[in-house]
Amino acid sequence: MIYPFLKLGVNLSNILIIEDDNDIAEIEKDYLKVNGFDVNIERDGLKGLNEALKGNYDLVLLDVMLPSMDGFEVCKKIREKLDLPILMVSAKDEEISKIKSFGFGADDYIEKPFSPNELVMRVKANIAQYNRLKGNRKPSVMEIGDLKVHTDSRRVLVRDKEIELKNKEYELLIFLMMNSDKVFSKEEIYEKIWGFDAFGDLATVTVHINRLREKIEKNPSKPEYITTVWGAGYRFKAI
Repeated sequence: MIYPFLKLGVNLSNILIIEDDNDIAEIEKDYLKVNGFDVNIERDGLKGLNEALKGNYDLVLLDVMLPSMDGFEVCKKIREKLDLPILMVSAKDEEISKIKSFGFGADDYIEKPFSPNELVMRVKANIAQYNRLKGNRKPSVMEIGDLKVHTDSRRVLVRDKEIELKNKEYELLIFLMMNSDKVFSKEEIYEKIWGFDAFGDLATVTVHINRLREKIEKNPSKPEYITTVWGAGYRFKAI
């Protein structure tokens, strides 16, 4: 199938594609380049990781099945060192693959086969959302109850103990804290954090809410901070 090119007009950004299927990698590269991106390809997991860690990229497009090191491990190691959008790509139509991707720090997930136009839109949306959140001015310290966030250093402390949050977990926490006592639907949260809703999987919101609860709540099954408003969505309570 031939897909028309989409040109949505973004500033030149550097994209790293880590994909061992040469045909797919070249298609991804062609569509991204015609939409204004500078693109590099690595076809091996370990080599892709080393290239990503040079810090020259605005987004990593990462396949799950790779030689030398699989995409999950590459994602984990990139996230340990860098704060940038990671878009996972996989032919596996399994919910567990999505959950694993987010658990290792991915920001988004797309399944093969996909429309190249959808891929371009997701890449642009993830970069735009990352830049918006990075550019927003926030208080240097946000504190609610026994939860404290130092936004300059991205340190999160719960009951004076520092915890580690993945990129989207952190963005979700900041968004909810800055809008405490407001109710947001899953659709609204997805659009605010992931930056688009046309191709979204709302299960992503549930996964991230649950992971965030596990890290900040005394009892995740009876949350004090992130509460469920049945039939409406979620609310962060200003304790």
